Amino acid sequence: MEKKSVGLYIHVPFCRSKCEYCDFYSIACKKHADVMEEYCQALLLHLKEASFRATEYEVDTVYFGGGTPSFWGDDPMRRILAEIDRRFSLRPDAEITLEANPDSMNLAALRRLRRAGFNRISIGVQNDRNEMLKALGRPHTFQQARDAFGMARAAGFDSISLDLMYGLPNQTPDQWAGTLQNVLKLRPDHISCYGLRIEEGTPMATYRDCLNLADDDTQADMYLYAASTLDSYGYRQYEVSNFAREGHESLHNLRYWLGGEYMGFGPSAASDFAGKRYTYLRSLRGYIDGIFGGSSVMAECDEIPLRERAAEYLMLRLRTRYGVEAGEYSRMYRMDFTPLEEIFQQLRKARYAVKDNGRWRLTAQGMLLSNPIIVALQEAQREATTPWKEHSAL
Repeated sequence: MEKKSVGLYIHVPFCRSKCEYCDFYSIACKKHADVMEEYCQALLLHLKEASFRATEYEVDTVYFGGGTPSFWGDDPMRRILAEIDRRFSLRPDAEITLEANPDSMNLAALRRLRRAGFNRISIGVQNDRNEMLKALGRPHTFQQARDAFGMARAAGFDSISLDLMYGLPNQTPDQWAGTLQNVLKLRPDHISCYGLRIEEGTPMATYRDCLNLADDDTQADMYLYAASTLDSYGYRQYEVSNFAREGHESLHNLRYWLGGEYMGFGPSAASDFAGKRYTYLRSLRGYIDGIFGGSSVMAECDEIPLRERAAEYLMLRLRTRYGVEAGEYSRMYRMDFTPLEEIFQQLRKARYAVKDNGRWRLTAQGMLLSNPIIVALQEAQREATTPWKEHSAL
């Protein structure tokens, strides 16, 4: 019997310093070897225990995120990947990604990681202006980012992604255009472009009123400019914020957007596996002590009703170029697509959606309005209470 596929996410909660805008769970610290090794041992034990729940699955993506995995060092990541290979059914062609910051990368470590099986790297560049990087709390320069990209290529990584941000304090559209041009000169395989969001609880939120941030219209123009420019250079937009050369889409992240199963490990890591969605404690010490002590490390665990899954199908897939399809929707969720079809027809007239090969997807303009569009679709979905099997029109 063919095995189902699952992706693994390994959370690395260590950083050299916290960026001003970051709300992910991470700890700014110097190299504390003891706690880093203790955490590695906890992950190894957790992977061993969890592997028995995945005997009917094969792992086709592994993603080390953070935090800053490259700051943690290559040795623990290589040990964890070896344990995954030992305990799980890891496909020989699995996509194995690590996130990295330019200031914590070196050629020798990258070569060791590449030999161990890592084949994709995502480098946090964010901007090409050093004063902007400093304002964001980034611990690197753009020259370091250039050097890091060169080292990743020299180490044998042939799938390299670069992360960028727009809508930054005092950033002009011309500066954003210049950032894109300078990054394109490196010829990365994948580019992620994220608009700055000021999240509560971050340092930047405490002085947001002092920031000269782009208004919504300017940030929208920056987004549309990026989508158009990257398309002209051969980067196809396959998700709201992500652009890739052919064959270089992030398969692990596509798993989230297309509703695939994944298992997360580490504090704050989320999972959607075997019909349940669960999240681990947002505490490094709580996670380590729980794993070694044999107590629960879950913060929450829910079984998601089918109707809620149907709402997520709309929300997640409309972020991608793959979109949604009536027959697929009806088969998976036993619900009538007709009320949604009517809305999509209106969206097409407004040039917010197109229908390709029977699948509805949002245009670049539509993606700018994806939140209200998805809300409207989900409201229509809630009103369509007649089950699929009872609908005589079908």
